[in-house]
Amino acid sequence: MNDAQAEVRAAIAGELRLMDPEVRASRERAAELLDPEFVEVGAHGRRYTYEQALGGLPDRAGAAQDGPRYEPYGMTGVVLAPGLVQLTFEARLGDRRSRHSSLWRRRDAESGWRMYYHQATLVPPDAARHDAATR
Repeated sequence: MNDAQAEVRAAIAGELRLMDPEVRASRERAAELLDPEFVEVGAHGRRYTYEQALGGLPDRAGAAQDGPRYEPYGMTGVVLAPGLVQLTFEARLGDRRSRHSSLWRRRDAESGWRMYYHQATLVPPDAARHDAATR
């Protein structure tokens, strides 16, 4: 495995951890995976800072052990620069489908990989038909 593949795999592992209800429910665990300069644009267009994301994550979808869980698919990554990886994928949460893009960065060996930016977009129910027509 080359360095680029290892960086993409590390980012994917972090992304999957952030979808784990135990991590989502724990401010301390989530803080290990979010960059202090983290920004998110949520599926409904709301902007979240690091503190807002950490404070609200336990109450957001996918955080309950007995509730719906994120089911990601089609996750791919590309190294944009050393220490910077972009991931793209789709996910289901219950009957909701969404498209995601996130940036993961590693400032140094001690801090590890952390999500720097995340964008989610809800996919309307008729999108599969439209997507097929535009291919």
